[in-house]
Amino acid sequence: MSRIVPVLGCASLIALAAATAPLRAEEGMWTFDGFPTDRVRAEYGWAPDKAWLGRVQAAAVRLTGGCSASFVSGQGLILTNHHCVASCVFDNSTGENDLLNKGFIAGQRENELKCPGQQAEVVTKISDVTDAVKGAYAGLEGEALTKARDAKIAEIEKAGCTDTRMTRCQVVSLFGGGQYKLYTYRKYSDVRLVWAPEDRAATFGGDPDNFNFPRYSMDASFLRAYENGKPIKTPQHLKWNPRAPKEGEITFVVGNPGSTSRLWTGSQLAFERELRVPTTVATFSELRGRLIRAMEESPEKAREGLDTLNGLENSLKVYLGRMKALGDPAFTAKLASAEADLKAKSAGNAAIGDPWAEIDKAMTAYRGLYLPYRFTQPGGDLYSYAEALVLAAQERAKPNAERLPGFTDSALPLTEKQILDQRPIYPWLDELTMSWSLSKAREYLGVDDPDSKLLLGKESPEALAKRLVAGSKLADPAVRKALWDGGLAAVEASDDPMIQYALKLSDRQRALKKAVDAAYAGPLALAGAKLADARFAAYGDANYPDATFTLRISYGQVKGWEERGRTVPFQTTLGGTFDRATGAEPFDLPSKFAVNEAKIDKAVTYDFVTTNDIIGGNSGSPVIDRAGGVIGAAFDGNIHSLGGNYGYDGTLNRTVAVSTAAVQEALETIYPAPALVKELAAK
Repeated sequence: MSRIVPVLGCASLIALAAATAPLRAEEGMWTFDGFPTDRVRAEYGWAPDKAWLGRVQAAAVRLTGGCSASFVSGQGLILTNHHCVASCVFDNSTGENDLLNKGFIAGQRENELKCPGQQAEVVTKISDVTDAVKGAYAGLEGEALTKARDAKIAEIEKAGCTDTRMTRCQVVSLFGGGQYKLYTYRKYSDVRLVWAPEDRAATFGGDPDNFNFPRYSMDASFLRAYENGKPIKTPQHLKWNPRAPKEGEITFVVGNPGSTSRLWTGSQLAFERELRVPTTVATFSELRGRLIRAMEESPEKAREGLDTLNGLENSLKVYLGRMKALGDPAFTAKLASAEADLKAKSAGNAAIGDPWAEIDKAMTAYRGLYLPYRFTQPGGDLYSYAEALVLAAQERAKPNAERLPGFTDSALPLTEKQILDQRPIYPWLDELTMSWSLSKAREYLGVDDPDSKLLLGKESPEALAKRLVAGSKLADPAVRKALWDGGLAAVEASDDPMIQYALKLSDRQRALKKAVDAAYAGPLALAGAKLADARFAAYGDANYPDATFTLRISYGQVKGWEERGRTVPFQTTLGGTFDRATGAEPFDLPSKFAVNEAKIDKAVTYDFVTTNDIIGGNSGSPVIDRAGGVIGAAFDGNIHSLGGNYGYDGTLNRTVAVSTAAVQEALETIYPAPALVKELAAK
């Protein structure tokens, strides 16, 4: 559950979609204002009260890089996964000082390293704004609907957070448009790296072990939040509890699951199965091959491409799992049966009508738009900077209510930070990524397609990418800042070829978005609200919405599972790393493990599994015990969880976490950090 795509998923026995059937025990990624207290108490004889939930919510952190985390000391110390900070470690590395390879220990506060583009956010308030948003688009359809909705959301967000330096407001759609909630965050834009083990400790087993268990991974790291150059005070933090998990004990995972599709209709799932997922698998597979070949050219390229490769392989495995789940007749039959049940319960309800037919029509329209909408967005960091600078300049010239999402007053501070923060750009990697994306556009759209001609003109994908990357100066943050500060006039006058290329594509991209809003996004908003009403009418309101990278809590227990006639244990030990090691990548021992083998307590619990229901985006989420202490950090799911995007099966789906006991042993013995040990006050 890592860098590029946050998701989990796959098994033929996955349960029915969450909100269209009776929920299974331990299923659900619950909002904090909708936690099923009575249900948990009935199953476990105990449930968190409001005070417990409030303390945990105050300690839960969302990282804007797509991960979750938690405060674990009073000085802004943040626990998360190594793979969630790998890009920060990578961006602070050089060929002479490869921190990703050897690990990082700050030792002293002044040595903690800034993480480019990173922001830590804590939810302080959740408000229901459903009536205001729905009222804004009542009676409208298509593009007019999406414009009215987005304008109202921009208005609500701006009114909710007048101090954008310290707060962030975000309106989120839940239940497919059935509800709208305003999430208010206290944000910290200065996030620094404190401690990270060597990469091989976190990635031991590599792609073969990814989404599998038993597992031997030190996928944990520490960050710190700063403000005005000083560590923040966090009196509400989780208690660090470096103990082994106990089989059967209740556990809670608190974080920000990225996205799920458990409420989707048959035609939406068919689109996934027939178009989006196979296209992604095919194109990502080719990119992986191109990248591996290039990395073999030199040690420098091997280092510079590693972070991208790790994320790409994780994403590819996720989509392969989704493909398997969606191709399983038993699984899809269960989803179809659940949908049929909801249709039967909704028949004759004039207020609901037939939202399925409306979604079918929207999906048919989207199939005709999807490929150009996808492939007119070239890849590469330099192009991404150029596109963001062009859009920001164009949108900032408009009233707030008329801007695209991501460029409203509430969103601009984060957009600006991510554009202007300094980080290394490797031209060969950018050229490879851009030429790959352009070649795939030509392949899927066709040589004679007007969009292919717009993208390429008379040039080949390789020649165009080489010319644009070589001629661009956008790798320099000072150049990006001058364009940001100069606004539309500066952007349009720029002679940077990547900026001019982004300007060239802008009108077509906007036209495609307009078409998608009219034929797809607008109709889905109306139909989604009707489907939400149908579910509430049929099954009550004690259900959870699909994941939206907003704060959720799941409950479960420490528990292994049965597979092919054998019991998969609920935990591994540090000593198992040495038994599993072969000396060849990716099962080569981390260097510090090898050096310190005699000192390591091999009986310490390393990784463990629970029945908690999670998905990508939960990476880094604290695993919390009944007392409110953190006993682990979730970093993955098992192979069966790869279908969790569409459903949950408590007999097979498992969350994989690194134990705080193992992290404590690492801090004391393997990667000594005495100041950190003292701060955690564990001993």
